[in-house]
Amino acid sequence: MHLNCHTYFSFKFGTMSPEALLKEAGAKGVGKFVLTDINNTSAVLDLVRLSPRYKIDPVVGIDFRNGIQQQFIGIAKNHEGFHELNQFLSKCLQDGEAGLTGRRAVPTYAPEFQNAFVIYPFSTLIKEERAAFPENKNPSHRGMRQSGNVRDEQKIFSTPKLTADKLNENEFIGIKPSDLNRLRFSPWKNHPEKLVILTPVTFRTKTDFNIHRLLRAIDNNILLSKLPWTEQASPDEIMLTEEELESIFSVYPQIIQNTKKLLDACEIIDFEFDQSKNKKYYTESIKEDRQLLLQLCEEGMHYRYPTSNPEICKRFQKEIDLISDKNFTSYFLINHDIVRYARSKNYFYVGRGSGANSMVAYLLRITDVDPIELDLYFERFINPSRKNPPDFDIDFSWNERDDVIDYIFYRSPYGENYKDCIALLATYSEMKDNAVIRELGKVFGLPKAEIDSLSDNIIHSGSADHIISLIIQYGKLLYSFPSHRGIHAGGILISEKPITYYTALSNPPKGFPLTQFSMQEAEDVGFAKYDILSQRGLGKIKDAVVIIKQNTNQDIDIHDVKRFKEDEKAREHLQQAKLMGCFYVESPAMRMLLTKLKASTYLDLVAASSIIRPGVAQSGMMQEYIKRFHDPSRREYAHPIMKKLMEETFGIMVYQEDVIKVAHHFGKLSLAEADKLRRGMGGKYKGRQEFLEVKEKFFSNCRAESYDEKLIHEVWFQMETFGGYAFAKGHSA
Repeated sequence: MHLNCHTYFSFKFGTMSPEALLKEAGAKGVGKFVLTDINNTSAVLDLVRLSPRYKIDPVVGIDFRNGIQQQFIGIAKNHEGFHELNQFLSKCLQDGEAGLTGRRAVPTYAPEFQNAFVIYPFSTLIKEERAAFPENKNPSHRGMRQSGNVRDEQKIFSTPKLTADKLNENEFIGIKPSDLNRLRFSPWKNHPEKLVILTPVTFRTKTDFNIHRLLRAIDNNILLSKLPWTEQASPDEIMLTEEELESIFSVYPQIIQNTKKLLDACEIIDFEFDQSKNKKYYTESIKEDRQLLLQLCEEGMHYRYPTSNPEICKRFQKEIDLISDKNFTSYFLINHDIVRYARSKNYFYVGRGSGANSMVAYLLRITDVDPIELDLYFERFINPSRKNPPDFDIDFSWNERDDVIDYIFYRSPYGENYKDCIALLATYSEMKDNAVIRELGKVFGLPKAEIDSLSDNIIHSGSADHIISLIIQYGKLLYSFPSHRGIHAGGILISEKPITYYTALSNPPKGFPLTQFSMQEAEDVGFAKYDILSQRGLGKIKDAVVIIKQNTNQDIDIHDVKRFKEDEKAREHLQQAKLMGCFYVESPAMRMLLTKLKASTYLDLVAASSIIRPGVAQSGMMQEYIKRFHDPSRREYAHPIMKKLMEETFGIMVYQEDVIKVAHHFGKLSLAEADKLRRGMGGKYKGRQEFLEVKEKFFSNCRAESYDEKLIHEVWFQMETFGGYAFAKGHSA
């Protein structure tokens, strides 16, 4: 019967992660509650995804507030209700962020939701009734409503007295335990049918409450000792058992029944995590999409492979069949349209990432990497078990990228007519490292010089005083708490349904709508992102092409990569590591590595750009690779399977694809499991149960193959130490 539960995505207010809230509910025997973060839906997808593990049925909603002031709570009856709540919050946030003078983000009263309940807090109503119009002649707020929209602005932000006859059927008054004495003397006691239990949940323990107070002080940028009680939640905002709630409200049994009835009327939203949420068709149907994709690939074949061969045809057929079978055609066509627009404007771009493993992407000119020449592993990009397409990373020049994004949102065929279905992807800025120590130092009143001096030496020397000890203690507890939302470097979502079916939207400074969830939740629920990134080097290349044209009257096609690979002057510069001004390979470490390798070919450069990554270097394999590169007698292979898989790299794992290959062929995992293992090694998914289960299966499969135990651990160590840092081979290329 908890209708108002918060996670730490109620930024600088809540104290529990989504999973911690589920654990707390399980510990208290609460089988159903309502997640209502403050003006936020960031926790919804993750909490719903995890809830079956804890055998809990979460209902979702939003706690609508102006600052700390709770206006009302919206609770979704079903998915349509969540959509309505998200639309309303989006309008509130976007209007508020517009900076309109005198406008508060959230109005006093809710619009007429068709599929959501509304709960007005009793304590706030009492306060408003005392402060607002004693001789109130305003019309009832019933006349101010517009279905699904904010009411007339002048009236909606006034506070006319709210009475039972002015409440809609879906609207209630929330009574907290602390309100019970006042309820006895209020006219609302005569309308028990409109009353429900309102017990906010923000903490678990006294420590959580202390964390909350620190967060509120950080948010208000004031000393903890100066934090007013009006800026804090009540210390009793903890989760109670059903029995405790029924005991507290035993004098009002109808309030208990109303609350249970409200909860029972709410469906558990099925976000269909195993289903794609991306735009289904670029044209009008899957058939038209396939025809268009084949036509574009045929045109690209003449440009990329003037003389075809059976290997090229076989690879193309494999890819096009899998892309069609997985319904990824629209994803490829939209990316093609983006780069087509860029070429039409003479914008330079680079398509990179694991998408370079795809011949279809090469034919569509999304990337300039030839997967046939490099023997790139298409399954690293798409495999039969993959539900969602991975993302292409496309770089544009710093001064041309904004126009490409504007085209995607407002002028493209999938943006112009479907504005509600496209949004930027958010990230979470977290409290980490020195940032959390500095914030705590400020709210505890330490001078800047003392905050600057805080270090591990003070902690371990035993010289830390009481205040510093508290900073260290709570710094550890606050570590990785989300602080606020940011904007992903270039992620864009293009959805089949309006984005507000999954999240509310806000407006960052450039004016494009922004989701309230990050890349990880987007991927979990079935979105593939379009990465529109920026690289200053492309602007320099364009300047160089212009100068060449002026000096020689020669047009340079920067996408004609084969020409540059055969350029003897370029080869000479590569061998001598004369690479200053060349993006990515001009660093001292890279130039030193290329000098040691005496690299002379494009393939040498591809390998070098991966082995210099921290994972390979950490495992000691970078030095071993250099030795084996020059001395064939050192090229040993732990197992015949390993020789077959990694002969090109002399038996050393260099690329992310190597993890998949070894996990699949050596560890006998399916391609889907192997890719899950590779992704888990990246860190984001390492603690997830799915990764741990696949890791255990890898070891059990190897033992079932009667591999030596030392060999199994040696192979795993090589996979694990660099798996999270090494490039995909296509990315490196």
